[in-house]
Amino acid sequence: MDNIVYLNGEYIPSKDAKVSVFDRALRMADAVFDTERTFAGKIFKLETHIERLSRSLRMVRIDPGMTMNQLKDITLETLARNEALRGPNDDFWITQRITRGVGLSPITAGPPTVIVEVYPLEFEAYASFYETGAHVVTPSTRASSPDIVDPKIKHISRLNMVLADIEAKQVDPTAYMLLLDSDGNIAEGTGSNFFIVSDGVIRTPRARNVLEGISRETVRELASQLGIEYVEEDLQQYHLYNADEAFLSTTSYCVLPVSKVNGQLLKNDTPGPVSKRLLSAWSELVGVDIVGQALSHIRDN
Repeated sequence: MDNIVYLNGEYIPSKDAKVSVFDRALRMADAVFDTERTFAGKIFKLETHIERLSRSLRMVRIDPGMTMNQLKDITLETLARNEALRGPNDDFWITQRITRGVGLSPITAGPPTVIVEVYPLEFEAYASFYETGAHVVTPSTRASSPDIVDPKIKHISRLNMVLADIEAKQVDPTAYMLLLDSDGNIAEGTGSNFFIVSDGVIRTPRARNVLEGISRETVRELASQLGIEYVEEDLQQYHLYNADEAFLSTTSYCVLPVSKVNGQLLKNDTPGPVSKRLLSAWSELVGVDIVGQALSHIRDN
């Protein structure tokens, strides 16, 4: 069964979804997006994601031609039209993409292209790392400077991340890249925020150089509930190599323990106690065993 997407007012099979080759998303990477996931078929923090998308749209001056409430309703309808694709213990990615449309000038281009996609989460891509820990590699390609584009805008122009990912995977095909900024501070991964734990404190890079992830904010909220101190500060590779724990956060895997950096094992067992507590609290929050769900997709096959 083909999944259904929303495209400019229509709900159609993904194989029939077409976008103009002259769309500014293709010509200039002139588009923004946001992505959510479901837990047991229910979208997690949809309103928060839509609000962030709205801020991105205002910053880049794209009028989507609809209200954010309308986009929320379209998202829920697209999800409902794909529910038949969700098997036992499955869940979905949901992505809204909005481009400026067709036109040579950003002032006269349009109307906007509005896309909502729903497709199954690929648990197999990361499930094993809940037990073994992920390998992060710091490539030579650096994070974009906030002096050029504000990282709070969730935009599709990510060639530096693509190049960094290629570099990391040439070291280890299973590795996750971890960008440094131009000053050598830890920044972020491909769609993920990064954390270390030292002296019982969760530490993460300052917001100036990173996307303010919804999952990042959820980590902060859960840390507060669990009585774990949480700070934002400049972090260098020195801090990573000497951390008690490290982990990534993003929409799909929520919290993913890290066991190795640039080929070197971290000094303590993976997953560490803080990562475990966060995953347990997150699972309780959403009513799904996050780790168990992911592992079932590699153990049942």
